[in-house]
Amino acid sequence: MRSAVSDLGLTANEEVIRQEFNRWAQAGRGEEMAEEHAAIVAGMLAQMEFQVNDRILDLGCGSGWLCGILADKVPQGQVIGIDVADEMVRRARKRFADREKLMFVIGSAEDIPWNDGFFNHVVSVESAYYWPQPAQSVREIFRVTRPDGEVRLLINLYKENTYAHQWREKLAVETHLLSGEEWCELLRQAGFTQTRHSRIVDPRPVSDSHQSKWFRNADELRKFRREGALLIYGRAPELASRMRQPSWSTM
Repeated sequence: MRSAVSDLGLTANEEVIRQEFNRWAQAGRGEEMAEEHAAIVAGMLAQMEFQVNDRILDLGCGSGWLCGILADKVPQGQVIGIDVADEMVRRARKRFADREKLMFVIGSAEDIPWNDGFFNHVVSVESAYYWPQPAQSVREIFRVTRPDGEVRLLINLYKENTYAHQWREKLAVETHLLSGEEWCELLRQAGFTQTRHSRIVDPRPVSDSHQSKWFRNADELRKFRREGALLIYGRAPELASRMRQPSWSTM
């Protein structure tokens, strides 16, 4: 696996992320994400419309749990999960070995290993604030999104939710702290239109005895969940409009 990752030419920051999330994978954190993020992901999926033959990218797919849900929604389509952590990808491949419409690929958000204009939908859950170069990653998303396709980024660490800011001191990798409008501006600069951001509240109750390293007490977790996850949306323009977009390859 190491050689496969090295062939991608990861930057130093990407290599740090790869190593950290390989440790998360070995600790079973990838599988934990399915339970931890189920409520906010359900809110995102409720806003999406699928065709049976859609092609979907899950960028930062982890152990692939969301890819499995998406594949059920597009039985004649294709779902691709991409993650920079090779151990996450290995586990996803093993978990879904019998699903022929699912594919898991090692790759970075800054250089997505896929063809131009391929995907109807691009989603990314709890990954975007780890991207070393968010603007470049969003440009790559635009490149692989087909005309009239959609992108949705769902994150819990963002500027408006101050209850998550303390995570940055606890995480072993660097993160970006952007507002909803700042994320939308990155999408617009890349060429997306109809950009907007909204919140998806996590309705799960919190026990008074709850303890974790991410929050000082149960009440802080309740406030964090009431603020909600940030959902950033953009649509790729139709082909005629897209041809008028600036060529990022010349920059």
